Amino acid sequence: MGKGVKSKPNRNAIAVTYIRQIPKSRCSLDWTRITEMFAPLFIGEITIVNRSWFGNVGAVLKTPASSSGVSVLHGKFQATVVCFILGLGSLVAWNSMLTVEDYYYTLFPRYHPSRVLTLVYQPFALVTMLILAYNEARINTRMRNLVGYALFSVSTLLVLVLDLATSGKGGIGPYIGLCALSACFGIADAHVQGGMVGDLSYMCPEFIQSFLAGLAASGALASGLRLLTKLGFDKSDNGLRKGALLFFAISTLIEFVCFILYAIYFPKLSIVKYYRSKAASEGAKTVSADLAAAGILRDKLQDGFDAKKVQRLSNKQLLRQNIDYAADLVLIYMLTLSIFPGFLYENTGSHQLGAWYSLVLIAMYNVLDLISRYIPLIKCLKLESRKGLLIAILSRFLLIPAFYFTAKYGDQGWMILLVSFLGLTNGYLTVCVLTVAPKGARTECIG
Repeated sequence: MGKGVKSKPNRNAIAVTYIRQIPKSRCSLDWTRITEMFAPLFIGEITIVNRSWFGNVGAVLKTPASSSGVSVLHGKFQATVVCFILGLGSLVAWNSMLTVEDYYYTLFPRYHPSRVLTLVYQPFALVTMLILAYNEARINTRMRNLVGYALFSVSTLLVLVLDLATSGKGGIGPYIGLCALSACFGIADAHVQGGMVGDLSYMCPEFIQSFLAGLAASGALASGLRLLTKLGFDKSDNGLRKGALLFFAISTLIEFVCFILYAIYFPKLSIVKYYRSKAASEGAKTVSADLAAAGILRDKLQDGFDAKKVQRLSNKQLLRQNIDYAADLVLIYMLTLSIFPGFLYENTGSHQLGAWYSLVLIAMYNVLDLISRYIPLIKCLKLESRKGLLIAILSRFLLIPAFYFTAKYGDQGWMILLVSFLGLTNGYLTVCVLTVAPKGARTECIG
């Protein structure tokens, strides 16, 4: 090149140059792997994402979406709404199964459905999530999420088909079929939650926050719909079954809408294409299919990217740095799942509310769980101390004797109060742990 001639900068290499200039940089965090490692510990739950998780890495990156003169904020509201709906669909099927347990207890009174279905669901979700997290770098994220939503849609529809085919009769055969569908829900949940959280972690915090808000809202929505369907069919013949069938029909429709939105509408939004293009230019390998669906070639975006310049922590290193937070989450849900939903359906006795009692308890848990997840947004009410979190989480185990004595000697008012407190502490502590943990990991790595 002749002397005095200025060369034009390679826009596609700006991200790499920017990463090199981070002070004292020793590593680069893969947020997909971080979220997938924690996701098995809070299956069916939500956190509020802190904007500081994402920092400013790649903030100066130029992409086709921004250089063409189209504002990168175009479609942000639509994307936020879609993310909420996708989060809603990630758990509405499972919450539907939980909230119609009163119907299943009339069909399978000897088989403890609320306990067994949960025990079937969780291992399949956990094992599938661990396998997907271990192989995340080689997995097509778009296909993973589509498989998850498709499995949710088909499984929810099959719950309807199973009940209609057996004419709402009990027995060991239909019960085994129901358990198999519960396992399918666990597998689908592992595909969707880890995949969506990892996918949205490349984008702005509002998207992932909206998605996770949808997760929490699914429980409250399921409880509300169940109360309405029970109220609407309470006086009719076979009303409990009719309400449950209508409930699952609505859930099936929601799952199908989620599949269509993610497959067709979401990847074509301008702001989504912008963030995925940016992620690809920074070396992300899991967004290729998403970009192809939007008509963008990944190879052109990665010109000038040198993977050797960015070192990634292994899964073992990530877990070692956050082992106390992982233990916190295990303890939170060890207690919660020992009480909710099995104990609430089987060991709370008979009260004035009658058949409505268990539904009211489930609804109170879901509503308080949703509300409590927004409390940490108030800075002075957020618990960030590692020791403080551990003490608060361990103190929750005092709820075990409290529930035991309340079920044996207390009235329904005290039980509703305890269940509300269980949901309140479950949501609040989950959010506190999962908003503090990534900031600590980032501090260690970026320094």
